[in-house]
Amino acid sequence: MAAPLPLSEAHTLPRWRRPEALLALMTVGMTLAFATWSAALNNFVVEVAAFDGFDIGALHTAREIPGFLAFLVIYLVMVIREQRLALLSLALLGGATAVVAELPTWWGLMLTTLISSIGFHYYETVNQSLQLQWLEKARAPQALGMILAAGSGASLAVYGAIALAGWLGTIDYHAVYWIGGGACVAVTLFAALAYPQFQPPHLQGKRLVLRRRYWLYYALVFMGGARRQIFVVFAAFMMVEKFGFHIHEVTALFLINYLANMLFAPLIGRMIARFGERLALCVEYVGLALVFAAYAGVYFFGWGVTLALALYVLDHLLFAMAFAQKTYFQKIADPADHASTAAVAFTINHIAAVALPVPLGLLWLWHPGAVYALAAGMALVSLSLATLVPRWPEPGRETTLARHGPGAPVAQPAE
Repeated sequence: MAAPLPLSEAHTLPRWRRPEALLALMTVGMTLAFATWSAALNNFVVEVAAFDGFDIGALHTAREIPGFLAFLVIYLVMVIREQRLALLSLALLGGATAVVAELPTWWGLMLTTLISSIGFHYYETVNQSLQLQWLEKARAPQALGMILAAGSGASLAVYGAIALAGWLGTIDYHAVYWIGGGACVAVTLFAALAYPQFQPPHLQGKRLVLRRRYWLYYALVFMGGARRQIFVVFAAFMMVEKFGFHIHEVTALFLINYLANMLFAPLIGRMIARFGERLALCVEYVGLALVFAAYAGVYFFGWGVTLALALYVLDHLLFAMAFAQKTYFQKIADPADHASTAAVAFTINHIAAVALPVPLGLLWLWHPGAVYALAAGMALVSLSLATLVPRWPEPGRETTLARHGPGAPVAQPAE
């Protein structure tokens, strides 16, 4: 087995074999499986498993349990390198996605969802840690924007293929899930064989770390989990349940979303690098509050499908700005805390994600508009937190409330 390659020597490799390229490739592999799962899910559970609002809430609760347990990753990395754990997690995600349509019952969907979710959430936890370790601070916003664009391109391919199949004839759910999951496994095998193991410069801590000075990051992550859950569980479900969208129409909507992400994510990265995380987060949360309030109006006042479609696209685009949370943490964190805090942050993010879907599913049965009104309030809470982010955060200047000496240096934007 080859010795790990120090990150400082990665520039000697061809561009396609460097760490940034591997991060993008793994994102593509994850997206091929996850986009397939999510694109077909709402139609699959309604048409095949006869799910209602409560059932979809319960399914997403099961999906989020591994995210809540993401802190266990810190114990796994004691015995397996983070890069290998990311690849193993991707293989698990792809394999479980491939067999979704083979188990089309309530319990079968719960089982495949839980297994694929273990792969997805453990991959995402480790991937976030690797991004923080492998990307230079000055280039991180732009690099994350490009990685997001790569994932959006993979989603575009998945949704475009499913939409085309729907327009040409009946969707074969078995073929859809086998192809999407199998593609993820194939990408994972290539990544395992074609790339060296990269050795980051800072040894990561092997215990869970909660630091008082990271409190604002934890709060932003927690509120992000609550808001995200409402979008993930109910936004596309609304299109199927209320407006009767077919699978090719839902996937065409997803396709538009990811085309917008491909175009705008690199621009968002450059904006964050130039103007700072605070502005990006404030724009995101103001936009989300308005979008969720308008979603509520679709139900309370009977506003039509055209507005709902526009809101869905804008909603998804605003969520693309959330990687400002990562770069904010990268700027304030001790480099040795990246792996531990990524695990802790995923658990914090999923406290709300595990607790909310079932009660929100019940609230949905009473009045769907109330769910979105609650989401608008959550976005305003996030906005109030975002105003505490310094324009140029750094250790000792984690929030606008932090005390720092009169001569403390303030980070400047990358040129």
